[in-house]
Formats: sequence, structure tokens, C-alpha cells
Amino acid sequence: VLFSAQEGILFLYHIEDLQYEKKICTDTLQPISSLRFSPDYTELLLITDQGKISAYKPTHSGEAVKLLDTCSSCFLAADFLTPGDKYCVSVTASGEIQVWFLEDGTYVSKLNLNTEVHAT
Repeated sequence: VLFSAQEGILFLYHIEDLQYEKKICTDTLQPISSLRFSPDYTELLLITDQGKISAYKPTHSGEAVKLLDTCSSCFLAADFLTPGDKYCVSVTASGEIQVWFLEDGTYVSKLNLNTEVHAT
């Protein structure tokens, strides 16, 4: 079981029978607002409410890799753009939808909805 804490720490609970082990996976240093698994469950997007998106691979023991950090336009949500897991799509409160290449965080394209959006 993976979950994030208010402080921006991603935890892993390994549960077997009545025993469990808690492990700190990574620390984003910002509160995590959303977690999204890739379609094949090999990668996890960590989205903070301060405009940072990081990628974490649960099967590798290491830190999350920062993909994007756009403090000027905080993300409401982000997810993998399927099929595949090479791109992610994000949306900002101002209504801008953006597509990013996950390998290096390269900006690909955007679409402005010209309206304010809210997360539910």
C-alpha cells in the first residue's frame, strides 16, 4: 500500500498476514495533493499543490525524479496520457491543459479552455 502524508512524504506499507513494515520511499518537500499510477503500474506521478510533478518507480529504491516545477501555474491535477506512459497531461486552475513528455519533462503542447476550473 502506497500513501502520502501532509508533509510530502510517500510511504510504503508492506503487509503480509498480520505483520506490516513501514518504509519511507521519497520526500517531495511539498504537500502531495494527488497520486496517479501509470496504466501498467510501473510508475507513479506525485503532484503537489505548489506546482511540482515528480515521477517515482515503486520497483526501484530511489528518490522521485522531479519532472516539472511550475510555481507560477499550480496544477489541479495530472495523469498519464494513455495509451502508454510516455506523456502526462496536467490542468491548472486557470483552465490550461498541458501535455508533457515524461522522460525529461519537455513541454509538448497546451490548450487553453478560457475558463477557471475546479477539482472535485
